[in-house]
Amino acid sequence: MPAKKVINASVSPKGSLETLSQREVQQLSAAGSGSTYSLFRQCALAILNTGAHVDNAKTILEAYQDFDVYIHQQDRGVRLELINAPADAFVDGEMIASTREMLFSALRDIVYTESELESQRIDLSNSEGITDYVFHLLRNARTLRPAVEPKMVVCWGGHSISTEEYKYTKKVGHELGLRSLDICTGCGPGVMKGPMKGATIAHAKQRNRGGRYLGLTEPGIIAAEAPNPIVNELVILPDIEKRLEAFVRVGHGIIIFPGGAGTAEEFLYLLGILMHPSNAELPFPVILTGPASAKAYLQQLHEFVGATLGEAAQQHYQIIIDDPADVARQMTSALGEVERFRRQRNDAFHFNWLLRIEEGFQRPFDPTHENMASLQLSRNLPPHELAANLRRAFSGIVAGNVKDKGIRRIEEFGPYEIHGDAEVMLPLDRLLQAFVSQHRMKLPGGADYVPCYRVVS
Repeated sequence: MPAKKVINASVSPKGSLETLSQREVQQLSAAGSGSTYSLFRQCALAILNTGAHVDNAKTILEAYQDFDVYIHQQDRGVRLELINAPADAFVDGEMIASTREMLFSALRDIVYTESELESQRIDLSNSEGITDYVFHLLRNARTLRPAVEPKMVVCWGGHSISTEEYKYTKKVGHELGLRSLDICTGCGPGVMKGPMKGATIAHAKQRNRGGRYLGLTEPGIIAAEAPNPIVNELVILPDIEKRLEAFVRVGHGIIIFPGGAGTAEEFLYLLGILMHPSNAELPFPVILTGPASAKAYLQQLHEFVGATLGEAAQQHYQIIIDDPADVARQMTSALGEVERFRRQRNDAFHFNWLLRIEEGFQRPFDPTHENMASLQLSRNLPPHELAANLRRAFSGIVAGNVKDKGIRRIEEFGPYEIHGDAEVMLPLDRLLQAFVSQHRMKLPGGADYVPCYRVVS
């Protein structure tokens, strides 16, 4: 990634996080908590790179090694001093409004996370405590809006998709927006941008000025995939597991488009939860969709689920090929059932409290070589537990592909080894090979993909 023009600037927030305590400022300074300062610097640099076509955190960090950010507490509030910031984040010396909003959203979430984790109010030793923490972080970000009917549609899929697939996501987003539905994605490029872009046009047509474009991310992802500029609500969760829980707690239905390892990770996480006996009666619409050219990909994913988790898992979603209007009609109809169910059970519209998520799905998974090699991948496990372990395997592959720490581990120790029974490993290997051959592991046009993993049966 060639070095770009840089700029020095001073910027203050609008509408949120007008003040920090002296202790919080100290935490975020280079002289204070080094890890907190490094985390915010990394997230800030990613946000300032919004629009850049780079999906490698290590590359971005190395391209802007002289970038720095200082937090100043003033009588009138907080001010950020940016040194050698990417010039593309500015117009005539003024920071683009959406970039400024997201920059201070990152500061807000990192400050809240650090403050809460050090307090006695947060208990992360059990499942209920973890869910409560996710709730409070989302509430602090003003994401939760009581009494608004269920209409938040989560869209998952890859950042590395073809032009035809991207255009299809925009068409689906447009159809959703015409029906006044809101969009939540992982906030990056590709599938994370397309549905939002389509929905903005549709919301404008319907004179809907309150359209929500919610982006949920975490530090390792945001550093590799800068937020797209359409996001008008950004929330940074501390790790991938809490990010995934936030998706299924605030989303009322999920649409899955073509993607790669990250999309498979999200899909398996979702299936593992929906297959839990406690969630058997809970309506949660899931639609897999793509253009006609993606039919083979969707079929491969469907066959992988059947081969590893069984036919019961396949009953938790439907597949719609090349029909954006039908996707939107089916989702709208299903959201009516979600609303009726929650009214009957007196469950909140803004947070899915009744959804049971076991602690195994909530605990952060650190994809070290040892942890990846020791994953239990066997058909003898209960299907929802196998789904959880397959999710962890894909999480490690994502880390090895795009996250700074994962990339450095692969450089030092070589590829991960993934072990398991042949009846699980063979379908897994076929799916991963399909991802590689379809260029779903990296952005098209880059260097040839070198796998960060080795499947062993």
